[in-house]
Amino acid sequence: MNYYYSFVVLFSLQFLLSYIPRLFITTNTNWKIHNRIIGFNTIIIGSNNKAVKLYKDLMSLQKSGGNKFIGFINVNSNNKNLLNKYISHLGDINDIKPVVKTNNVDEVIIAIESSEHEEIGNIINILEELNVAVKVIPDMFDILTGKVKMSSLYSAPLIEISRDKMPTWQENLKRIIDVVVSLSVLVICSPVFIALAIGVKLSSPGTVFYFHERIGRFGKSFTIYKFRSMYLNAESNGPALSCRDDARVTKFGKYMRQLRLDELPQFYNVLIGDMSLVGPRPERQFYIDMIIKKAPHYVHLHRVRPGITSWGQVKYGYAENVVEMIARLKYDILYIKNMSLYVDFKILIYTIKIVLQGRGR
Repeated sequence: MNYYYSFVVLFSLQFLLSYIPRLFITTNTNWKIHNRIIGFNTIIIGSNNKAVKLYKDLMSLQKSGGNKFIGFINVNSNNKNLLNKYISHLGDINDIKPVVKTNNVDEVIIAIESSEHEEIGNIINILEELNVAVKVIPDMFDILTGKVKMSSLYSAPLIEISRDKMPTWQENLKRIIDVVVSLSVLVICSPVFIALAIGVKLSSPGTVFYFHERIGRFGKSFTIYKFRSMYLNAESNGPALSCRDDARVTKFGKYMRQLRLDELPQFYNVLIGDMSLVGPRPERQFYIDMIIKKAPHYVHLHRVRPGITSWGQVKYGYAENVVEMIARLKYDILYIKNMSLYVDFKILIYTIKIVLQGRGR
């Protein structure tokens, strides 16, 4: 009897101390949002009839959906910019990045005219690098086919371009696996780290580790760590991709690369959240700029954390030039479109097979 009494008392206390305050906070926040006291910084891409209609529809709602409009971006320079009567003109599509970053934009709504649709690919590619919610105006076909999901009773029907390629529970579990595996490797393989450090030091003069800047999720730069496998000042003449029988690679470095031992320090990058076990390989800005000129869709890779291994690396291997990097890109795009823990495990198994066969480079 005391057990049931204790259970009821503890449950009631938990309910009163957690649910009631939470209910008060969420109710108060919703009231402030609906009354336009607080909101999400929002910009509209588009400046003519559709953009004006969208703005008027959202502003005429009795209860706000949370959008706090700070301005608009025009698509074509010869537009009349009808929206200029209502909100500030912030620039054209070339200014999207600085506008979003400067104004801490949370949401972008694309409301362009039919005549401007040729720019939609360019706009999406730019927005892929930014951590913002992206929505577009649907047509009747989108509504009839069920693409439009109602997220708020008080907002206009819009299609949200989803960035979450994995269910939330899988994404959280993926991060937990990353942390557990990377921490285990760093602890268990510490004697291997010491042996490799000695080998690198004896193989050639220079530092044990190789530090370099790479571009990660949402286009943010981070420092990648590797065991140095090349001679000192190997890139004194500028950035250069490794190739077969690369004279810049030391004998010990070649051995490490065959077994991918030079990449072991990247488990630290995984532990601190810069990278994941599986994801597109991170690249230098120098080569990203070259790739984007020929393949603008490369920016889709910045949706996710880069990885120690990738589907592109498993299926295609190392790239020796920009043409090969673009050819490998399709595998990484395919991975992003089909992300799941199951796919990650398959890639890890193939990677282990490649390492055991000594087919790294």
